[in-house]
Amino acid sequence: AGIAALKGCPDTDGDGIADKDDACPKVAGLAAFKGCPDTDGDGIDDANDACPTQKGVAAFMGCPDTDGDGIEDKADKCPTIAGVIENNGCPKINVATDRDGDGVEDKDDTCPDTKGLRELKGCPDTDGDGIADKDDKCPTEMGVKENFGCPAKKEVTFSFDNILFETGKAAIKAESFVVLDKVVVILKENPRHSARIEGHTDSQGKAAANQTLSENRAKSCLDYLVSKGIGKERLTSTGFGDKVPVGDNKTPAGRAENRRVEFKLSLPK
Repeated sequence: AGIAALKGCPDTDGDGIADKDDACPKVAGLAAFKGCPDTDGDGIDDANDACPTQKGVAAFMGCPDTDGDGIEDKADKCPTIAGVIENNGCPKINVATDRDGDGVEDKDDTCPDTKGLRELKGCPDTDGDGIADKDDKCPTEMGVKENFGCPAKKEVTFSFDNILFETGKAAIKAESFVVLDKVVVILKENPRHSARIEGHTDSQGKAAANQTLSENRAKSCLDYLVSKGIGKERLTSTGFGDKVPVGDNKTPAGRAENRRVEFKLSLPK
């Protein structure tokens, strides 16, 4: 019947338009476009549509302008909010209410003094991985959310120099439990991570005693995490004594930095 309607002429793509009259005989299309398709239905045939799978407007060769501000989405920093061209498609900046000039008003800006992205509540994302720098443990390397913004195979270090112990001992002071509880939360929220706990001391005293003290303090932290429900099989502990300083052991401030506990989290390989 279809062939009869086409007066015996073939219609390879089955769009009801005879091949001899079809500009796109192998792809089903529309009569309005001589048999060629308009995949996104925006009234611009695919051959002349710069964005054939996204509904757009003729002014931008078929590409979208979602907020209708006259700036196509691919050039619009705020594609869902009407803005101005001088601010890359974002609303005009009011310096009185947006002091970092990123188009996010201070009242809604989590990083009001640092120019950032609207989708990250005004915070920057240096490596472009979709994780705000303030939450990214590797802000200059593209990573994954599951690994705190670091590459999936990279070890992530949380260092604390405010975990306090009894002088010369491995007993944790009660005021430090709040710090360790933060580690507990991190591990409970990320059950695939394992943690290596490393103890460090300053250079005061004998090296052998510092080594033992660092090992015992790391083990005390491990025991605390286990007591809070973290599986022991996810944890290891070790000590480095005074061998890995991060501060100057000649100054009180430097020695305080060196007396620390580091938690190195990693995903399974």
